Amino acid sequence: MSDSSPLPPVRLHTEAELARDALSTPLLARAARLARWAGPDTRVDAGGGLVDEQVPAAAEALGLSGEDAAADASEAWRVAVDAGLVEVVDEEEGTVTAGADVALLTGGSPQDVLAVWLAALETVLADASVPDLDGLVDEDGEVDLSALDWDPEGEAEFLDGVLGNLYLLTAGEDTPGGAPVPLPALAASVIVPSDMGEPTNDVLEQVSDAMMRLDDQFRMLEPVGFVEYQPVDEALMADVDEEPAAPVDDTDVSRYGMVRLTPLGLYGMRTRLMEAGFEAPAVGDLADKGADALLDGTAGFPPGAAQAETEQWLQRRESLAAARELLAAARGSDAGAPLRRLRCQQALSLVGASAEPALREVLDDAELGGLARVWLTEHGAVDVPAPSESMVYWLTIDTVAAQLAAEGNSEELRALVQGLAQQHGGFFAAVWRVDHPATADVLEAMGRLHPDKKVAKEARKAAFKARSQQGG
Repeated sequence: MSDSSPLPPVRLHTEAELARDALSTPLLARAARLARWAGPDTRVDAGGGLVDEQVPAAAEALGLSGEDAAADASEAWRVAVDAGLVEVVDEEEGTVTAGADVALLTGGSPQDVLAVWLAALETVLADASVPDLDGLVDEDGEVDLSALDWDPEGEAEFLDGVLGNLYLLTAGEDTPGGAPVPLPALAASVIVPSDMGEPTNDVLEQVSDAMMRLDDQFRMLEPVGFVEYQPVDEALMADVDEEPAAPVDDTDVSRYGMVRLTPLGLYGMRTRLMEAGFEAPAVGDLADKGADALLDGTAGFPPGAAQAETEQWLQRRESLAAARELLAAARGSDAGAPLRRLRCQQALSLVGASAEPALREVLDDAELGGLARVWLTEHGAVDVPAPSESMVYWLTIDTVAAQLAAEGNSEELRALVQGLAQQHGGFFAAVWRVDHPATADVLEAMGRLHPDKKVAKEARKAAFKARSQQGG
């Protein structure tokens, strides 16, 4: 991902809903319970972690048992300290007290709760980048880091890259949450070069190794409410290195792990991305901005997100005033103007009949008269003047230019190009004269997209004439 390119817009839950989700996550709930459990006799080590003698009592306070009880209690305590739910008051004595942020979980605003959750998330993400140290403890009880091939910065970058790709896959959906992503595909997205055809055995081995790292990491990220995760089926761990083979077909891919960001995880990732300098829009960001910001801002949105953003914008405005503001913002001869007019047309389709006066006011406007006639006709208005032939051609060029900007060489655009050429025998002979900044570019695109070689040649000839006219 490049921090100069905006990411797809996400559709977030409300802060109140997200705060409720955060409070119900197992890890934050445990951290809060330990913060309230801690007292004058609670002792911590130099790093703020519970001393070994205290861990069993902490696990008991959380109702934990089994072989993972001590590790889970220690993790919950680390989160409590890092999120400000517990404060170390005397480092030499190792004494603690309840932190000021404990009260925020019950009496704070949704933003306060989410701030505590984000701090907890950062603790878990940092832990997830640390490899399993089991088996690396020497005879003196010290961790032998020389036996560990670990690059802390590289490991954190790897996890950030994976989570960034998971965000892209989630944000690209028209509905929040999206479908779960197979772990092999997610691992491959950061390992396999984009220009590689058939992955080599070495690359496939790297993907398999990455899957195993991610399996551990997503298991850690699930209790903090960041992801929903279906782990790798342990029955697949057949060889001595415990690395699974690639799935045979799509029917068994879920056995190799499936992951999705939760609504809370989507919020957390967007926050982290923005802090890292990325432009990460969310639906609703433009609701209090002007029509120019709405039309430009939704230019690159997928249809569902663009409509949702526009609906929120319209909800805050009176219909007639909104229509006038949209039409005024749609004017222009710059390269982005055709797509602005397309977004304006889509926005006006959501406005009721009360907007009719605004559309009648622009019937004689060279740039807006065509779309105004379309809107009025679709809404059953009477006495709509017929467009001139030049206005029809101008609107045609403007529409194709907008579609090119929005979709590129899509199948829908190919069908539109074929339909235009078929419905008017002298189309190319007339359209090259249209006084529109995009005429030549549109005709060149039509020549590129039309499957009939003869028609395509006519389009290219017309584009040449249009280019010559513009040059003259």
